[in-house]
Amino acid sequence: MTLTAPLTLARMRADIATAIDLAPEELGLEDNLMDLGLDSLRLMNLTLLWQEAGLKMDFGIFAESATLGEWWQAVEQHRQEG
Repeated sequence: MTLTAPLTLARMRADIATAIDLAPEELGLEDNLMDLGLDSLRLMNLTLLWQEAGLKMDFGIFAESATLGEWWQAVEQHRQEG
């Protein structure tokens, strides 16, 4: 999982799906990621991946929420504030 372009919702969905062994289309915006098998170690790995791609948000922001929709909203808010 490497990013060469800015993080998009589709890329975020694909990265999460890969981390929990699902197809991206199986992952809805409102699905609880923890219920689907995303644990703190996988979340940390995803956060590091996205940080390496230039997203300057840390683990705690993602740990506060449990859905892709909430995460994407946080990313968009961060970008607007940045």
